Amino acid sequence: MDEMMNVPASGESVRVVDVMFRSGGKVYYFDPGELEIPAGSHVIIDTSRGVEFGTCVGGSHTVRAAEVVLPLRRVLRIATEADERTAEENREKEKRAYDICLQKIAEQGLDMQLVSAEYAFDGSKILFFFTADGRVDFRELVKSLAAVFRTRIELRQIGVRDKAKMVGGLGVCGRPFCCSQFLEDFQPVSIKMAKVQNLSLNPTKISGTCGRLMCCLKYEQEAYEDLLRTSPKNESFVDTPDGRGTITEVNLLRQRVKVRMEDHPEEIHSFANDEIAILRSGKGHKNDPPIPKEIAPISGNRELRTRLRSSAPSQEPLEPVVIRSASDKLRKKRDEQPEPETAEKTEKAERQEKAEQSRHSRRGRKPDRSKTAQEQRPAKPAKEKRAHEDKRHEAEKRILETEKRTHEAAEKRAHEEKRDRRDEAAKTPKSGNRRRRHYRRGPSDSQKQG
Repeated sequence: MDEMMNVPASGESVRVVDVMFRSGGKVYYFDPGELEIPAGSHVIIDTSRGVEFGTCVGGSHTVRAAEVVLPLRRVLRIATEADERTAEENREKEKRAYDICLQKIAEQGLDMQLVSAEYAFDGSKILFFFTADGRVDFRELVKSLAAVFRTRIELRQIGVRDKAKMVGGLGVCGRPFCCSQFLEDFQPVSIKMAKVQNLSLNPTKISGTCGRLMCCLKYEQEAYEDLLRTSPKNESFVDTPDGRGTITEVNLLRQRVKVRMEDHPEEIHSFANDEIAILRSGKGHKNDPPIPKEIAPISGNRELRTRLRSSAPSQEPLEPVVIRSASDKLRKKRDEQPEPETAEKTEKAERQEKAEQSRHSRRGRKPDRSKTAQEQRPAKPAKEKRAHEDKRHEAEKRILETEKRTHEAAEKRAHEEKRDRRDEAAKTPKSGNRRRRHYRRGPSDSQKQG
């Protein structure tokens, strides 16, 4: 009652000390009272589980009352030599209790993995931690352990992450587990974090020793989310000082993008995020209208383009890359080689074309264009190709609609025929029914004798 009366208001400060019970465990606040406790000293604390032995990791300091759960438990005293000896004896007893519990589990054939054993400071209770895939009936195990130790026995099932925190070890980075060093609570980690950070989705590369996703994925998630808000999306159509193009890769940490140029698709240039203008965010749809050539706020503005190029660093981290395949190299090598017979081949082709034209003119038909003329024919504009594709899609759509209507009409006709046959069968009486009705109408044998 007196403690409740002495609870300060939420705006006031409270004098506390930081206490840890196990190495790498969670830090708790306790009320030091009138004691001056230096950091690193051992203390005896009054907890909800009874009297416990702990280590003061932070000396006396003040915190806001809103940051702690009041009222605080008190520190009873600074540990004496007798308390130190009792704590050391409990550590030795825990090793013996662990071995005995392992033996009992093997004798009873229980599907559980023992993690650790903890003795209460006053020896009134032994707590065993274990992991298991499902529920385990350990009532017989508790009875056998109580018969051996003659004290209260508790078994507590924990998860694989808690096991890694208690046992410790080295991670894939070569450093001790974060959970066993400084993490007080486990934060939720999802596969979405690995996707946002552009990491490999291979489970063996993003999972820790415990088999769950690594806790360190959470550390940089907020930074990546902030960078995503200011970075363009992949497959976006942008305008750059070198022309318009499509983003093929986004580097969030460097705040740069790689752009495949529209006029020269074989070239990929690198630009900073502030050097581009987004004309279409994200990947375009099939039926989206094309972006007019006149919309080029950077490449079409000579003053802005000159200013961006002059402000760009002299040495760019990523220079423009021209992608060339093996076939391009072979074609270039073939073009460089001299061909003495080229003039003779051209004259021969011209003579064959003139002979074919004269032959067709004598027959009264229009001459067909040769392969050379077809190759020299200019390509169709993009608008004509798009119009041709739209017409083809409309024709396919009409064919599908016609087939659908034909199928529906056939189903409707079959349904009507089935209904007509059912109505005719209902109107026509069966022969068996006629015999039964005739038999019911006829006189019985007793009536005939009478």
